[in-house]
Amino acid sequence: MKFRYRYSIIIGFTILTLSACVTKKYERPQLTSDGLYRDNNTTDTTTIANLQWKSLFSDTTLQSLIQQGINQNLDLKQAIERIKIAEATLIQSRGALLPSLQADVNVTDNKASAAAQNFPAGININLETQTYKAQLSTSWEADIWGKLSSAKRSAFATLLQSDAAKRAVQTQLIATIANNYYTLLALDKQLVITEQTIKNRMQDVETMKALKEGAVVNGAAVVQSEANLYAAQVTLPDLKRSIKEAENALSIILAKAPGSINRTTLDQQMPYSNLQTGISAQLLQNRPDVIAAEFGFRSSFEDTNVAKAYFYPALTLTASGGLSSLQLQDFFSKSIFYNLVGGLTQPIFAKGANKARLKTAEANQQIAFYTFQQTLLTGGQEVSNALYAYQTAAEKEETRAKQIASLTKAVDFTKELLRYSSATNYTDVLTSEQSLLTAQLNGINDRLQKLQSVVELYRALGGGWK
Repeated sequence: MKFRYRYSIIIGFTILTLSACVTKKYERPQLTSDGLYRDNNTTDTTTIANLQWKSLFSDTTLQSLIQQGINQNLDLKQAIERIKIAEATLIQSRGALLPSLQADVNVTDNKASAAAQNFPAGININLETQTYKAQLSTSWEADIWGKLSSAKRSAFATLLQSDAAKRAVQTQLIATIANNYYTLLALDKQLVITEQTIKNRMQDVETMKALKEGAVVNGAAVVQSEANLYAAQVTLPDLKRSIKEAENALSIILAKAPGSINRTTLDQQMPYSNLQTGISAQLLQNRPDVIAAEFGFRSSFEDTNVAKAYFYPALTLTASGGLSSLQLQDFFSKSIFYNLVGGLTQPIFAKGANKARLKTAEANQQIAFYTFQQTLLTGGQEVSNALYAYQTAAEKEETRAKQIASLTKAVDFTKELLRYSSATNYTDVLTSEQSLLTAQLNGINDRLQKLQSVVELYRALGGGWK
């Protein structure tokens, strides 16, 4: 008994040793993550990626839309279904390590042709027989080289990759909803400014007509003021169309029919200002697409282990047993049978299938590594771009406020001068009004850029799924 125990230990140790010689243990590849954030070499590990999205967005209406998107978005639901597929594959790969078991019950009726038998004349033999059979059969492949274990680890990595991909979809979904929402608010603000501009220019037309009657201006000024009014009015249809399209786009993201979107105003938005990025190495833990890319590489690494194991012999044990009888009344007596087979199968000539499998697996592993590397570099690029976008918007916003204030005074001054000075004509008023409208619309775009750059930085750092 003691000898058998020691013998089993020796066999188990030998199998593990042989397996380790064929398959390799996964180790994270050495990727340089230092310096991914250009001009941002902080050592502080605090990052807004760890914030819950409700802490980033103070607008409760936007919070409601984001929650609705998480609950209903169809892309996110598809990602969840892909996780279920990966779970089923993992269960199947785990089952491959266990023996199979199947039951078989059958009745066979067999009748031979008398003309086909070489019997002497006068011999009368029953040529019809019935066989009753019930059996259990099992088969098990010993995982000597780690092929089945590697396949299981590959399936598990694929499951984790699917889960990370789902989180990536969620982070992108949150960013998309927020960006579309801010775009909609910006269009609303542009519409308000344009409508106010139209009202002002209507008053200008009436003023120019009155001044013409007083012989202060000529008819050209009246026509120019009307043209200036029409120039503002002609932008209204496109603005209204853009608002409808933005509402429709956001409705589809929320998995509902195109329709109106409940919203606040652009002036009520307060962008999150404490934009801490942490260190670039944290992208490996925080950003879902980087995590998914690493699991993709890990899965392909295990697939390469599987491909290597195909070059070595497979040990398979099969067994079957049951009851078999020609007479139903004898089925449960003296009808027991069984067989047990153990064998090694060594591939000798597989028409290049094993070499092709290994070469393909190694190439896929290298592709997955490059994808991992590219995803990490892209993450660093997006963080840097979002930071620059925020800084640029903040700088423009400050200068733009001064520009709008100056242009507002310029419009007022030129209008006053037009009333009392012949040295001023309506072209000066027209130029200052057009410049003011352009500056006001650009100011809205500056505000939109600032809000969206915060959203993009949050997404680029991997925020939104925790």
